[in-house]
Amino acid sequence: MPPSLMPGQLLARGVCRHLASLGFAVIEEFVPERGLRVDVMALGPKGELWVVECKSCRADYMGDGKWQGYLPYCDRFFWAVDGDFPVELLPEETGLILADGYGAEVVRMAPEAKLAAARRTKMVRKFAHHAARRLHGLRDPDGAGGWGA
Repeated sequence: MPPSLMPGQLLARGVCRHLASLGFAVIEEFVPERGLRVDVMALGPKGELWVVECKSCRADYMGDGKWQGYLPYCDRFFWAVDGDFPVELLPEETGLILADGYGAEVVRMAPEAKLAAARRTKMVRKFAHHAARRLHGLRDPDGAGGWGA
C-alpha cells in the first residue's frame, strides 16, 4: 500500500489527473532551476508550459515567498486549492484551480505570458530529461537512473 499523501500532494494528484485528461504531460516536484521546486509542471499538447502551486491552507500560502520566481519558467501560472481555501488571498492576476485528491477544475484561467523560444526549448528538454529519469527510477530503483532532475 502506498504511503499516505500529505494535503498538498493530494491536491497535486487531482490537478495532475485533470491536466492529463486535457492532454498535458505532468511532473510533480519539478526543479526548473537550482533553488526552485514547483509542485506541478505541465507540458501541453501545443508545447505550452504551466506551473501549478498547490496550497492546502492559509499558512501554507502565506509561507510561500518563491512563487513569483516561477513565472519566468512558464506560460501560465496557477494556484490549486481546495473548496475551503480563502481564495480572496490569491492574486487575481494568477490562475485558479479548485482541486481535491481525485480531480480538479480550472475556475480562473491564468493570463498567458509566452516564454521566449530559447527558454521554452531549455524547459521542454529539462522536462523530458526529468520525466525519463523518473520512469527509469521506477523501472530500476537500484539502477543509476534514480529520481534526480
